[in-house]
Amino acid sequence: MGMSAKDERCASPTDEEWPEVEKAEKLARGAALKWASGVFYRPEKLEGLGHYRNRETQRNGSIQSRLKSTVQSYLEGVSTGLEQLRSAVQEVQSVCQDMGAARWALLDCADRFQDLQQMRALMAEHVQLASVVQVLPQLFSVHEVFSHTLQLLREQHLLEAHAELMMMEHLRDDILSQLHLRGLSSAQATVLSYFSCLQELNESLAKQLWGIVSSSLQLVREDPVLFVTAIRIIEREEKIDDTLLLDATFLPPGRPKGWRQKFYHVLQETITAAHFNAIRMDAEGPGLARHLAALQRDIVSELRVVKDLMVQCVPAHYNILSVCTATYHRALGSHLQDILREDLDKQALFLLLEWVLRMYPSPEVMGHPDLLPEVDVSSLGPLISPELVDQTERKYVEKVKASVLEWMQRTLEVEFKEWFREEEPEMDHQGFFQSALPVIVVQMLSENIQVASLITDSLQQKVYNMALEELEAFLGRLRKVLVQCGKEHQKDRTVPKHYVPYLLAMLNNNLALSSSIPSLHPNASCREVPASLRAALDKIQKKACQLLLEELLLDLQPLYVQLPSRKWLSGSQLVNSMCEVIDKYTKEFSHVRKPAFTVLLMESELLVASQYLRALMQKKMVCKSKEERGQFCDRLLQDATQLRELFCSLGLDRSQQSLEAVFALRELICLKDPALLSLEVLGFITKYPDVSDEHISTLLDLRGDISKDVRHVVLEMMAQNPQPLPEGYRPIFSTILVPAPELPFCLRKAKCA
Repeated sequence: MGMSAKDERCASPTDEEWPEVEKAEKLARGAALKWASGVFYRPEKLEGLGHYRNRETQRNGSIQSRLKSTVQSYLEGVSTGLEQLRSAVQEVQSVCQDMGAARWALLDCADRFQDLQQMRALMAEHVQLASVVQVLPQLFSVHEVFSHTLQLLREQHLLEAHAELMMMEHLRDDILSQLHLRGLSSAQATVLSYFSCLQELNESLAKQLWGIVSSSLQLVREDPVLFVTAIRIIEREEKIDDTLLLDATFLPPGRPKGWRQKFYHVLQETITAAHFNAIRMDAEGPGLARHLAALQRDIVSELRVVKDLMVQCVPAHYNILSVCTATYHRALGSHLQDILREDLDKQALFLLLEWVLRMYPSPEVMGHPDLLPEVDVSSLGPLISPELVDQTERKYVEKVKASVLEWMQRTLEVEFKEWFREEEPEMDHQGFFQSALPVIVVQMLSENIQVASLITDSLQQKVYNMALEELEAFLGRLRKVLVQCGKEHQKDRTVPKHYVPYLLAMLNNNLALSSSIPSLHPNASCREVPASLRAALDKIQKKACQLLLEELLLDLQPLYVQLPSRKWLSGSQLVNSMCEVIDKYTKEFSHVRKPAFTVLLMESELLVASQYLRALMQKKMVCKSKEERGQFCDRLLQDATQLRELFCSLGLDRSQQSLEAVFALRELICLKDPALLSLEVLGFITKYPDVSDEHISTLLDLRGDISKDVRHVVLEMMAQNPQPLPEGYRPIFSTILVPAPELPFCLRKAKCA
């Protein structure tokens, strides 16, 4: 459908002015065509064309109605807005006119404001003068109030006196504050001079307060009013201090007073001076015990007063019971340290250690039922430092050590003094010789260890270690005295008279000490004897046994000198005499306990056997014939058998005897065929590996029938078959020295010129 030129002219401005309308119309037409082509794409659908036309007509009408309504509402709102804008413009114009009028009015009043400034200054000056006029009566009455306040203090009306003092201080501080704010520092000196009497009042009041505080424990028991008054005054001053400290602009002179801290200080000094700065007391003996008992009584009594009475007189935040408890604890610790600096004896040191570590935390002092649960001694820390406790324990151990050393030395002197008595040593119910030495020594050490256990385990261990060291040193001194006594006896065998019994008593004492030492150990489950102490005991036993064997040897020596000899071969009573001497000594040995008796018996048998062999090897005799050799062997058999049977009867088994070497030696001498001698010697040195070629050579000389060749073969065989000493072997030949062979003298004998 075409459009006329007029229509085009009319549409052109609209299209140019509203391009969105044209675009919307094109979209609408396109959508309509698309819808129509979808609905009427078949001929039979054209029958409903009228129906669709009516429906779309109705819908278009409805849309146009809504559009008209919307446009109408929009136009009405625009009209209302324009009306409001016109009204606002009118009001703004009115305000501008009023502001201009006010500006001109202010400019007219500027000169009058200068007159008001002068009036304001006069008003401030009037206010100041009015304030001065108000305080003038108070200023004029300062000296009168001062006199009245002093009178109140003398009469101990402390609250009233403090009230007037606070009033005068407030007046002074207010004046000083005003001067400070106005920068009039020069006038402050005049004010301070005028109020100088306040310093005297403060000092007088403080002196009375601290006097009351120093008597507080007595006052709270008798009449707590004064003490409560002092606390109230102190709290007033604390509040004033807190208020002034919060206002940091000005702090009056003498502030803060800090009277609460001064209260604590005076109370602590009073407690310290009353009990711990006393005159010098006797640090030894009963004086220290009385002093500690008095401290115990006073501390408990005064803490009970604090807990039951003083706590009710002071505010809760004072923690007065904790303060007093800590003061007593600290002052007592310092006091005890001063005492410990003195040179105390062991009783005083023990008393102090017991009191500090046992008594002080016990129910007798700080753990008293009347003080619990408020007083907790565990929260106070140690009364004296662990280092000082350790140092004191060491001092105590040194004192005990000196006492033990002195006592042991005296015991040792008494012990060896008894050796020179005319009587034998005492015997126990079993017939064993003994003395009081082990009982005295062990009892003394045990008592000291048990006493130390009453303090601490560490002290007990220190004393135990000291006891073992001193016991070891004592055994060393005992051995030296034993050696000296043996030397003196060798010079004169009649002194001491009962030398052997006292040596046997020494062996029994040694066994008693050895069995008693484990009982000294603090720990019952650990009863081992230290190796060094065991070695010292062994040395005592060996020395005593050695002296006894030397005594036995001195009696046997004259008999050994007689063998071998022709007289001995003919059947003398030499061995019978030996057996009598041995039997005599073994009867004495029966007074010693079993372990030592067995050792003595074995050592005696070894001594008899070695001395017998030594006598045979002195080259005193050489067999001249076969018959004499047979006679020699028979005598050896008889002697060895008799001696062996003697020791068997005494309880020594054949396997433990060294006399078997005599029987073996006899076999070497009795051997009829010298050609078999190498084999026999090999067996001999296998059984007795400590035998040397000198020993064998001497034995071959004793036979008297050995050629140089046989001797050479035997000695060569020994050189080719060295025998190591087996473990546990008891040497016998190594202790026997063979005389050196005589060197041939090739010059002819002649008389000296």
